Amino acid sequence: MDLAQNFNDLFSVASLISILTLSVLEIVLGIDNIIFISIIANKLPRAKQGKARSLGLVFALVMRIILLFSISWIVGLKDALFLIGDFGVTGRDLILFSGGVFLLYKTTIELHNKIQGYEEEEIKIKKESFNAIVLQIVLIDIVFSFDSILTAVGLVTNPLIMVMGVIIAMIIMIRFSEKVSDFINLNPTIKVLALTFLLMIGTVLILESLHQHVDKTVIYISIAFSLFVEMLNIRMRKKSEKKPRDTNDDLRDVI
Repeated sequence: MDLAQNFNDLFSVASLISILTLSVLEIVLGIDNIIFISIIANKLPRAKQGKARSLGLVFALVMRIILLFSISWIVGLKDALFLIGDFGVTGRDLILFSGGVFLLYKTTIELHNKIQGYEEEEIKIKKESFNAIVLQIVLIDIVFSFDSILTAVGLVTNPLIMVMGVIIAMIIMIRFSEKVSDFINLNPTIKVLALTFLLMIGTVLILESLHQHVDKTVIYISIAFSLFVEMLNIRMRKKSEKKPRDTNDDLRDVI
């Protein structure tokens, strides 16, 4: 591989378009990752949440770059390690299954806390350590990385373009992760919607590990539609709260 040639190609118009396209796709595919990070980082005190999100995403960025340059190893993960009957279990299957189970476990606990009506102060009595939160962010990002890495490899062949696209996408994710986190935490119904979305993603990861292909486009469209409806509901509730409550007074006047 000619590194100098790849570097020179990096500044061509076609390469810049590829970097932009890849960055957008990385961000879209990273939406579920951002939601998980926003929810899991909320377990920490407010002052440490931003640091945990940024540090976790920086470590995750390093891991993604390493994985990009280890694409032959990732392809090798599709080879069967052992058989269960006629089913060949691959390294990729084990990673996706473990990630899916972990995501379902963490999300179910969060949903249980919301349904039971526990306040954040009650939940934070058993705080997870800062290092544990960062480690969870890195691990779940590795699981989510498979789609984005395979997308990058399918779009371009220049590894420098892949790295630039991933770096730009990660910088944008770090920049807006706090805003996403605040929005989710300030709107309880949005948080529940985000948690159900993570349940869907966890289920999809498990199905993918069982070699059952699921079109993620359908999931993203459904969650986008649900989010649109919920945004309308939030807007309606805010307008309703601003209106003066004079209906009862009018009824009393009639009586």
